Amino acid sequence: MAVKIRLARYGAKKRPFYRIVAADSECPRDGKFLEMLGTYNPLNTPADVTLKADRVQYWIGQGAIPSDTVKSILKKQSVAATPA
Repeated sequence: MAVKIRLARYGAKKRPFYRIVAADSECPRDGKFLEMLGTYNPLNTPADVTLKADRVQYWIGQGAIPSDTVKSILKKQSVAATPA
């Protein structure tokens, strides 16, 4: 089972709100996930991000691969996107 850290879209039409989740790579975007790691609201200025940094590090240590968008969010939040 390949685990990815990615965004799951919630919110209304034209009002996106995202959860940052660890999910099996074969599950649908908004489908079942293993753990919720944080939230991302791009509509606020600046974008509102909350993260459970310790859990993100745990999943990356277990071999989870962040998506490109999540990788850039982690970089802006000063959370390492590679295992230490």
